[in-house]
Amino acid sequence: MIKNEASKQEQLDKLRGEMEGAELPLKSGAGRLVFGDGNADADLMFIGEGPGYWEDQKGIPFVGNAGAFLNQLLALIGLERGDVFITNVVHYRPPENRDPTSEEMAAFQPYLDKMIEIIEPKIIVTLGRFSMGKFLPGARISGVHGKTKLVEWQGRKLTVVPMYHPAAGLRNGAVKEQTKQDFLAMGEVLKEGISIEDKSDESKKQDKVEQMSLI
Repeated sequence: MIKNEASKQEQLDKLRGEMEGAELPLKSGAGRLVFGDGNADADLMFIGEGPGYWEDQKGIPFVGNAGAFLNQLLALIGLERGDVFITNVVHYRPPENRDPTSEEMAAFQPYLDKMIEIIEPKIIVTLGRFSMGKFLPGARISGVHGKTKLVEWQGRKLTVVPMYHPAAGLRNGAVKEQTKQDFLAMGEVLKEGISIEDKSDESKKQDKVEQMSLI
């Protein structure tokens, strides 16, 4: 409903204001807060790692080369950026695009958690190992990419699909092709309208199945 979507957007705007006023790691050396972008009422939420140069300049996640590839991946499954919500595990650019530290991710965690609570996505797609580690600690992305995991998160179940970071695909042709296939497989599931509950029921029939392939 439009009313609910507006309410969610208002909550996100308030959260953005809180973040802009907070003393957070990386803030002093960055240009802008890179909060999030997209549909506040989205069923699909993407979580990346951290802003790069262009994201820092524009205050919008995934607007550089990796963002252009992500847009192509969304188009493969008939979606646009306005259909989903995209954010990161840290919201200020790390110096020289280095990896975020565990302390930095912990400082931003309450805000990211609040985004998830507000948006209430049906599926969270993690892009890269840092966002994957939030939900699947200890997993190796080479072994779980493109596969669904039903995880417990703050007292409720979330469907998480780990994917390679788009930047990894730009560096490696094989990873790029695999990421396309992973997105196409996810798109088929979305088209079929298979619900999280359906997948959960199927996992119960198999006694204890935590991981299911989308392919």
